[in-house]
Amino acid sequence: MTMKIIEPSELIINPDGSVFHLHLLPQQLTDRIILVGDPGRVDLVASFFDTRDWTVQSREFKTVGGTLRGTPVMCLSHGIGPDNIDIVITELDALANINFNTRTVNPTHRTLEMVRIGTSGALQPDLPLGTPVIACKSIGFDGVLNYYAGRNEVSDLEYEAALCAHTDWNPLWAKPYVVDADPELVSLIGRDDMVHGNTISAVGFYGPQGREVRLPLANPMLNSRIESFRHLGNRITNYEMESAPLQGLGKLMGHKAMTVCSIIANRMNHNSTPNYRTAITDLIQTVLDRFIP
Repeated sequence: MTMKIIEPSELIINPDGSVFHLHLLPQQLTDRIILVGDPGRVDLVASFFDTRDWTVQSREFKTVGGTLRGTPVMCLSHGIGPDNIDIVITELDALANINFNTRTVNPTHRTLEMVRIGTSGALQPDLPLGTPVIACKSIGFDGVLNYYAGRNEVSDLEYEAALCAHTDWNPLWAKPYVVDADPELVSLIGRDDMVHGNTISAVGFYGPQGREVRLPLANPMLNSRIESFRHLGNRITNYEMESAPLQGLGKLMGHKAMTVCSIIANRMNHNSTPNYRTAITDLIQTVLDRFIP
């Protein structure tokens, strides 16, 4: 059987042997990965490592590799939005499962464990600022997963249909997809001090999350309909912009992924806090203690 060769136009490898956007070498990849949006937050995560062995940065993608309690670990910033997640997860998977010399898929699959730590806006009035919320189900309003074969096999189609009906979903928008977080990671990291929620990944920060600044919204009632939605006991808890493509692409590629976010704004109560560093620092330490005990 002839092995598929991945053409240079499909997966760009830099002259130094690193993958195109992340500038990481295959030998730098660790099995356990912390993902954050802000490049400035990478150093905060790495401050908890026992060793910091190397740093690589290209554009918004900054990575620090080291060890924690004897386990190799890396923290990588993905920037803002679902399109960046498509880049990051595809290139991490390539580092894990493609031979860069032959441009063929490795015969043995390597599974990565990825935990994203972020910030989020609550969509339920009873979620106070500072609450950590796990995206047990993530709802992609971004459309990224719809471009890949196998999308329906990893998605909760009944949930999708119920949500579209309840919100009177605009056909001009990308069809939502709903993907579960990896249950083993949720069991490992999620305790009674975290809300197990359903999280929307929006395609933008302002209009796509129902914020009205100068431009009017196509559906001003969308957030209130989202807040009132219920499906099999599930309610939608919060907005962010990356968990759905992370969990969806992770599932399609055979990796384990989840997201936990600290609530820094409540959209229903119209309050927010720009001073969330303490809450994020505490969340980072908690996740690391449970992810790498």
